[in-house]
Amino acid sequence: MSNQNVDRNEVAKFEALASRWWDPTSEFRPLHEINPLRLNYIDERASLAGKTVLDVGCGGGLLSEGMAQRGAHVTGIDMGEAPLNVAKLHGLESGVKVDYRQTTVEELAADPEQAGRYDVVTCLEMLEHVPDPASVVNACARMLKPGGHLFVSTINRNPKSFLFAIVGAEYVLGMLPKGTHEWRKFIRPSEMSNYLRQARLDIRDLTGMTYNPITKAYRLGRDVDVNYLMHAVDSRKDESAS
Repeated sequence: MSNQNVDRNEVAKFEALASRWWDPTSEFRPLHEINPLRLNYIDERASLAGKTVLDVGCGGGLLSEGMAQRGAHVTGIDMGEAPLNVAKLHGLESGVKVDYRQTTVEELAADPEQAGRYDVVTCLEMLEHVPDPASVVNACARMLKPGGHLFVSTINRNPKSFLFAIVGAEYVLGMLPKGTHEWRKFIRPSEMSNYLRQARLDIRDLTGMTYNPITKAYRLGRDVDVNYLMHAVDSRKDESAS
């Protein structure tokens, strides 16, 4: 693992929580609450039905199963053995078919049988947990067919994100376990845009995700100060593919 773009400590965090991944009242409650927003965002822009999809950093399979339920042929990859086992078990219980594999996207992109075969690649809430996010974005781009869609999401790096994503979410509201995030690993939209352009992707959209502590509801909008999603398309695109 030392030669891979993997942080052992980050993997261990999610390994320890894996058994509670599908419990909507657990530490993963925020993921359950934002999953419909994420699914709609992706589906509205890439029309998931019938598409081949790679979910990078799939964890326990929440997004992977959601995309499969919308008609996509999904492969989910992660480096955490325990979350993948939970994902596989839940798939057996739900009857939703996803191909789960323990690997990194860089390793997958090095396989000529895998590179360039996906209509859609998703990498959500994962890039802030790896040592080299640019490497992940570049490998994700190599997995796309010409005209394929890449969706990423992460957390902005500024004083507001420290206050909301760490102090508020982890210490005040208790929405996430303490230590889930490291502020220095957050990624500004300008940095993410640079990663995408270096990977020869055309940026199509930047959308923020906000949480209202009074209504306890998430919504998408223009505020990208904390959480945000980005949509990019392979620069070899043609209009029929996009």
